[in-house]
Amino acid sequence: MNSSKHTELANHAWSVADLLRGDYKQSDYGKVILPFTVLRRLECVLEPTRDKVVEEAARCEEQDLDPDYFLPRASGHSFYNTSGLTLKKIAGDPDNAAANLQVYIAGFSPNAREVLEKYEFAQQIRKLDGANLLYQVIGRFTDLDLRPEVVSNHNMGYIFEELIRRFSEQSNETAGEHFTPREVIKLMVNLLIAPDGDALSIPGVVRTVLDPACGTGGMLSAAEEHIRAYNKDATVEVYGQELNPESWAICRSDLMIKGQDPENIASGNSFSDDGHAREKFDYLLANPPFGVAWKKVQEEVEYEHRNLGDSGRFGAGLPRISDGSLLFLQHMVSKMKPVDVKGGGGSRIAVVFNGSPLFSGAAGSGESEIRRWILENDWLEAIVALPDQLFYNTGISTYFWILTNRKDAEHKRKVVLLDARDQWVKMRKSLGDKRKELGDGTGGKPNHIGDITRLYGDAVAAAADPEHPMHAKVKVFDNTAFGYQRITVERPLKLCFELTDDTLAALLASKPVQKWAEERFLPHEPELAAKVKARRKLTDEEEAQFRKLAEAEAQVLGDALAPLLGTEWATKSEAQVAVRNAMAEAGVQGPTGAPFTKALRDTVGVRAPEGEVQTLKGETEPDSELRDSENVPLGKDVEEYLKREVHPHVPDAWIDHTKTKVGYEIPFTRHFYVYEPPRPLAEIDAELKALEAEIQTLLGEVTE
Repeated sequence: MNSSKHTELANHAWSVADLLRGDYKQSDYGKVILPFTVLRRLECVLEPTRDKVVEEAARCEEQDLDPDYFLPRASGHSFYNTSGLTLKKIAGDPDNAAANLQVYIAGFSPNAREVLEKYEFAQQIRKLDGANLLYQVIGRFTDLDLRPEVVSNHNMGYIFEELIRRFSEQSNETAGEHFTPREVIKLMVNLLIAPDGDALSIPGVVRTVLDPACGTGGMLSAAEEHIRAYNKDATVEVYGQELNPESWAICRSDLMIKGQDPENIASGNSFSDDGHAREKFDYLLANPPFGVAWKKVQEEVEYEHRNLGDSGRFGAGLPRISDGSLLFLQHMVSKMKPVDVKGGGGSRIAVVFNGSPLFSGAAGSGESEIRRWILENDWLEAIVALPDQLFYNTGISTYFWILTNRKDAEHKRKVVLLDARDQWVKMRKSLGDKRKELGDGTGGKPNHIGDITRLYGDAVAAAADPEHPMHAKVKVFDNTAFGYQRITVERPLKLCFELTDDTLAALLASKPVQKWAEERFLPHEPELAAKVKARRKLTDEEEAQFRKLAEAEAQVLGDALAPLLGTEWATKSEAQVAVRNAMAEAGVQGPTGAPFTKALRDTVGVRAPEGEVQTLKGETEPDSELRDSENVPLGKDVEEYLKREVHPHVPDAWIDHTKTKVGYEIPFTRHFYVYEPPRPLAEIDAELKALEAEIQTLLGEVTE
């Protein structure tokens, strides 16, 4: 079937929108047209065996046989209908169209009925019937010839995908949730499958494909189509999982229409309810939602992380709760086939992310640990930067991550970074946030998809050859190039000591002094002391009394130290001796012991570059306010880094090795940054003067 026939049939189904206009919003047309298209296709597929199924259903009822065993055999498909009705018969009885259509749907096998229920088809039937549109819509679909001898399963898939695309474009606010631009999928599948071209051409080859956030199934369809381009006789089994019920129904419908097993599309959240547990796949691809929180499944994910560890899916780490992107990646990695001893098996993964998974999270964080796990296992093959404004619901830049556990020799322990951000053409008409597209070489457009695919295949050679025309667009790094050591640089705490009104107030408010004050007045307040000792709550009046007595006793110490106000000491010991002498002269037996000594230092001590270096248990005490962190590339000597980069500025600094952490990040933009010097000041000044002259001219025209 040629493309014009596809378009003709899609237009026929699309024409129902003319009937719906006014009673339905444009964004809701798909809720009617898509399930009716599915219904009509199922009817056409079942037409040759319809009477046989009705007879077999009657026999099963009469003999009390299992219909789910005998009726699929009678229909020749995984689904069936026992009603004996058709859309044409239902359209012929307008007064009973709604009731008959409900009976017709109820006659379908559970797997087909479940799909229609997820479309909320019963609700649409009531709405159409109430608007006196139902029999008209049914009549329009009776004229749509979708018999398998006219439209093959493969071609039916094209028609259905065309309808999905049109409805997605009509509803820009939801397009990004349900639809990935076709040209993006095509490039993604190219990069995923292209290295396996020779293997895919082997007669009788079988490949399995999973999309754990499959939406309406566009990526799965593209992957199947691409594999069949290598080998039309290849067996391609597609699997998916989708949270949104309507998207799940569309994807499942697509598989039923193409003759694939609809049971392969699971419903639910991939994190909390893995629909393909313990299964492995040859290819995995996904465009999971960007920056979506996983709080709803937090309990299940954390349980698996905590209790299953590396034997579960999330053993490497948990990202921040606000973004589940790297959970999707771990989930997909868990579905890779192991590589056998002969080098066979293994899997390839392609996933679309925004920039956040490249660098979010410091060393030791969940995100960094996940990147570390991926890179140290040598699974990351490449990251490809795409243009911005490429998707329907976001204008931000996006990236393909390509992973595999069966790298070829030239990619071992290496990662390719490919910059395709300038590979785009402007769209004639924007669709939501989508203003750019990748050209495919048709319609006079550049062949960005082909060019990027070829450069990807030649990446290692292009990066090594400065004369290669695309040398600047691709770089190859060792895995360890993205690792770093996060070191903590300490500097000594240096203090001089001074008693001022502020430091004295801080000393009197410190815990050791407050405890000393309590010990002085509580013995004289037995009732209050009993309550405090029993840790019973004080009344407001008692609390006020307590504070007043404590302040009064603390002030005794304050009066004893008042003669020292304005005094400075160079060392801690000098300050301590002066304070003890002042208390003795005043006849005050003040607080003693290590807690008071520490409180005295912390309150009276003032940071000063030339102050006394403080020690703790014989070791130099670090100053938390001067603490700094530095990233040192993995494999570099951190002590050499300290001598070279830090000591020329602060020679007394040292590294606290107990706090060193290893982190991984992929600073893609930094590796492709090209410095552009600012324009000469004379040029900017001339431009400003020209603008001023233009403004003056315009103002002159206004005043005239």
